[in-house]
Amino acid sequence: MNHASHQSDDDLSRELEAAAGGDEAAWRLIVDRYARRVFALARSRVRRPDLAEEITQSVFFTVASKLGTGSAGGYTEQGRFEAWLFRVAVNRIRDEVRRARRHAAATDPEALDQREIESVQRGAAGPAGPSADGASDLDALRRAMGRLSEADREVVELRHHAGMSFAQMAEILDEPLGTLLARHHRALRKLKDMMTRSMPDGAFQ
Repeated sequence: MNHASHQSDDDLSRELEAAAGGDEAAWRLIVDRYARRVFALARSRVRRPDLAEEITQSVFFTVASKLGTGSAGGYTEQGRFEAWLFRVAVNRIRDEVRRARRHAAATDPEALDQREIESVQRGAAGPAGPSADGASDLDALRRAMGRLSEADREVVELRHHAGMSFAQMAEILDEPLGTLLARHHRALRKLKDMMTRSMPDGAFQ
Protein backbone atom coordinates (compact mmCIF):
# COMPACT_ATOMS: atom_id res chain seq x y z
CA MET A 1 0.00 0.00 0.00
CA ASN A 2 2.81 2.40 0.83
CA HIS A 3 4.50 1.62 -2.48
CA ALA A 4 1.29 2.36 -4.38
CA SER A 5 0.85 5.61 -2.49
CA HIS A 6 4.42 6.68 -3.24
CA GLN A 7 3.95 5.71 -6.87
CA SER A 8 0.77 7.78 -7.02
CA ASP A 9 2.56 10.74 -5.43
CA ASP A 10 5.37 10.38 -7.96
CA ASP A 11 2.86 10.29 -10.81
CA LEU A 12 1.14 13.40 -9.50
CA SER A 13 4.45 15.24 -9.15
CA ARG A 14 5.30 14.46 -12.77
CA GLU A 15 1.83 15.52 -13.93
CA LEU A 16 2.06 18.80 -12.00
CA GLU A 17 5.48 19.56 -13.42
CA ALA A 18 4.31 18.82 -16.95
CA ALA A 19 1.07 20.78 -16.51
CA ALA A 20 2.98 23.78 -15.16
CA GLY A 21 5.04 23.64 -18.34
CA GLY A 22 1.94 23.78 -20.53
CA ASP A 23 1.29 20.07 -21.16
CA GLU A 24 -2.48 19.89 -21.78
CA ALA A 25 -2.61 16.09 -21.48
CA ALA A 26 -1.05 16.28 -18.01
CA TRP A 27 -3.54 18.97 -17.02
CA ARG A 28 -6.45 16.78 -18.14
CA LEU A 29 -5.10 13.94 -15.97
CA ILE A 30 -5.05 16.26 -12.96
CA VAL A 31 -8.61 17.43 -13.63
CA ASP A 32 -9.79 13.83 -14.10
CA ARG A 33 -8.13 12.88 -10.82
CA TYR A 34 -9.84 15.56 -8.69
CA ALA A 35 -12.83 17.11 -10.47
CA ARG A 36 -15.43 14.65 -9.19
CA ARG A 37 -14.40 15.19 -5.56
CA VAL A 38 -14.37 18.97 -5.91
CA PHE A 39 -17.82 18.82 -7.52
CA ALA A 40 -19.14 16.56 -4.73
CA LEU A 41 -17.87 18.98 -2.10
CA ALA A 42 -19.47 21.96 -3.86
CA ARG A 43 -22.71 20.09 -4.55
CA SER A 44 -23.09 19.17 -0.89
CA ARG A 45 -23.13 22.85 0.02
CA VAL A 46 -24.86 24.71 -2.81
CA ARG A 47 -27.36 21.96 -3.76
CA ARG A 48 -27.69 23.09 -7.39
CA PRO A 49 -25.70 20.91 -9.84
CA ASP A 50 -25.24 23.77 -12.29
CA LEU A 51 -23.79 26.03 -9.60
CA ALA A 52 -21.59 23.21 -8.27
CA GLU A 53 -20.28 22.72 -11.81
CA GLU A 54 -19.61 26.45 -12.11
CA ILE A 55 -17.69 26.42 -8.80
CA THR A 56 -15.69 23.37 -9.92
CA GLN A 57 -14.71 25.09 -13.15
CA SER A 58 -13.78 28.23 -11.23
CA VAL A 59 -11.59 26.22 -8.84
CA PHE A 60 -9.66 24.58 -11.67
CA PHE A 61 -9.31 27.88 -13.49
CA THR A 62 -7.73 29.31 -10.34
CA VAL A 63 -5.48 26.28 -9.97
CA ALA A 64 -4.37 26.47 -13.60
CA SER A 65 -3.59 30.17 -13.29
CA LYS A 66 -1.49 29.68 -10.16
CA LEU A 67 0.15 26.35 -10.89
CA GLY A 68 3.88 26.76 -11.11
CA THR A 69 3.83 30.56 -10.94
CA GLY A 70 5.42 30.81 -7.50
CA SER A 71 3.36 33.96 -7.00
CA ALA A 72 1.54 34.90 -3.81
CA GLY A 73 -1.26 32.40 -3.36
CA GLY A 74 0.24 30.08 -5.96
CA TYR A 75 1.12 26.45 -5.45
CA THR A 76 4.51 26.44 -3.76
CA GLU A 77 4.08 23.67 -1.15
CA GLN A 78 5.55 20.71 -3.03
CA GLY A 79 4.00 17.43 -1.98
CA ARG A 80 0.85 19.10 -0.67
CA PHE A 81 -1.06 19.74 -3.87
CA GLU A 82 -4.25 17.97 -2.80
CA ALA A 83 -4.54 20.00 0.40
CA TRP A 84 -3.81 23.21 -1.53
CA LEU A 85 -6.41 22.36 -4.21
CA PHE A 86 -9.12 21.75 -1.64
CA ARG A 87 -8.17 24.90 0.25
CA VAL A 88 -8.89 26.78 -2.99
CA ALA A 89 -12.18 24.88 -3.28
CA VAL A 90 -13.22 25.56 0.33
CA ASN A 91 -12.53 29.28 -0.08
CA ARG A 92 -14.50 29.42 -3.34
CA ILE A 93 -17.45 27.59 -1.74
CA ARG A 94 -17.35 29.89 1.29
CA ASP A 95 -17.50 32.89 -1.04
CA GLU A 96 -20.55 31.45 -2.80
CA VAL A 97 -22.30 30.64 0.49
CA ARG A 98 -21.73 34.20 1.73
CA ARG A 99 -23.02 35.60 -1.55
CA ALA A 100 -26.14 33.41 -1.35
CA ARG A 101 -26.80 34.50 2.23
CA ARG A 102 -26.58 38.16 1.31
CA HIS A 103 -29.00 37.54 -1.54
CA ALA A 104 -31.38 35.58 0.71
CA ALA A 105 -31.45 38.28 3.37
CA ALA A 106 -34.15 40.17 1.48
CA THR A 107 -36.24 37.03 0.90
CA ASP A 108 -39.10 35.79 3.07
CA PRO A 109 -37.44 33.08 5.22
CA GLU A 110 -40.49 30.81 5.18
CA ALA A 111 -40.71 30.94 1.40
CA LEU A 112 -36.98 30.31 1.12
CA ASP A 113 -37.16 27.28 3.41
CA GLN A 114 -40.05 25.84 1.43
CA ARG A 115 -38.25 26.27 -1.90
CA GLU A 116 -35.18 24.60 -0.41
CA ILE A 117 -37.19 21.60 0.77
CA GLU A 118 -38.94 21.30 -2.60
CA SER A 119 -35.61 21.49 -4.39
CA VAL A 120 -34.18 18.68 -2.27
CA GLN A 121 -37.27 16.56 -2.85
CA ARG A 122 -37.04 17.07 -6.62
CA GLY A 123 -33.38 16.12 -6.57
CA ALA A 124 -34.08 13.01 -4.53
CA ALA A 125 -37.05 11.94 -6.61
CA GLY A 126 -35.16 11.21 -9.83
CA PRO A 127 -36.84 10.68 -13.20
CA ALA A 128 -39.25 8.02 -11.92
CA GLY A 129 -40.78 10.20 -9.22
CA PRO A 130 -40.25 10.19 -5.46
CA SER A 131 -39.30 7.06 -3.57
CA ALA A 132 -40.90 7.64 -0.20
CA ASP A 133 -38.14 6.17 1.95
CA GLY A 134 -35.23 7.50 -0.10
CA ALA A 135 -36.63 11.00 -0.45
CA SER A 136 -37.56 11.14 3.22
CA ASP A 137 -34.12 10.01 4.34
CA LEU A 138 -32.33 12.44 2.04
CA ASP A 139 -34.59 15.30 3.07
CA ALA A 140 -33.91 14.58 6.74
CA LEU A 141 -30.16 14.40 6.15
CA ARG A 142 -30.09 17.64 4.16
CA ARG A 143 -32.04 19.49 6.81
CA ALA A 144 -29.88 18.06 9.58
CA MET A 145 -26.72 19.13 7.73
CA GLY A 146 -28.21 22.61 7.41
CA ARG A 147 -28.57 22.82 11.19
CA LEU A 148 -24.91 22.09 11.87
CA SER A 149 -22.56 24.95 12.58
CA GLU A 150 -20.40 26.10 9.68
CA ALA A 151 -17.31 24.53 11.25
CA ASP A 152 -18.98 21.17 11.90
CA ARG A 153 -20.50 21.03 8.44
CA GLU A 154 -17.18 21.77 6.73
CA VAL A 155 -15.49 18.92 8.56
CA VAL A 156 -18.22 16.44 7.56
CA GLU A 157 -18.21 17.60 3.94
CA LEU A 158 -14.44 17.54 3.55
CA ARG A 159 -14.27 14.07 5.07
CA HIS A 160 -17.25 12.42 3.37
CA HIS A 161 -17.71 14.34 0.10
CA ALA A 162 -14.16 15.39 -0.73
CA GLY A 163 -12.59 12.24 0.73
CA MET A 164 -9.89 14.14 2.61
CA SER A 165 -7.78 12.61 5.36
CA PHE A 166 -7.85 14.26 8.77
CA ALA A 167 -4.22 15.31 8.30
CA GLN A 168 -5.14 17.07 5.04
CA MET A 169 -8.17 18.68 6.67
CA ALA A 170 -5.95 20.00 9.47
CA GLU A 171 -3.77 21.63 6.83
CA ILE A 172 -6.68 23.02 4.82
CA LEU A 173 -8.52 24.46 7.81
CA ASP A 174 -5.41 25.32 9.85
CA GLU A 175 -6.77 23.43 12.86
CA PRO A 176 -5.11 20.88 15.18
CA LEU A 177 -5.69 17.27 14.15
CA GLY A 178 -7.18 16.37 17.53
CA THR A 179 -9.65 19.25 17.29
CA LEU A 180 -10.89 18.04 13.91
CA LEU A 181 -11.22 14.44 15.08
CA ALA A 182 -13.33 15.57 18.03
CA ARG A 183 -15.39 17.95 15.87
CA HIS A 184 -16.06 15.24 13.30
CA HIS A 185 -17.21 12.80 15.98
CA ARG A 186 -19.43 15.45 17.57
CA ALA A 187 -20.92 16.45 14.21
CA LEU A 188 -21.83 12.87 13.32
CA ARG A 189 -23.49 12.46 16.72
CA LYS A 190 -25.50 15.62 16.13
CA LEU A 191 -26.58 14.40 12.69
CA LYS A 192 -27.67 11.03 14.04
CA ASP A 193 -29.58 12.62 16.92
CA MET A 194 -31.36 15.10 14.64
CA MET A 195 -32.28 12.45 12.09
CA THR A 196 -33.46 10.03 14.76
CA ARG A 197 -35.80 12.70 16.14
CA SER A 198 -37.10 13.50 12.65
CA MET A 199 -37.95 9.90 11.76
CA PRO A 200 -41.18 8.26 12.96
CA ASP A 201 -40.88 5.30 15.35
CA GLY A 202 -37.08 5.36 15.30
CA ALA A 203 -36.92 4.49 11.59
CA PHE A 204 -33.38 5.89 11.31
CA GLN A 205 -30.82 3.53 12.76
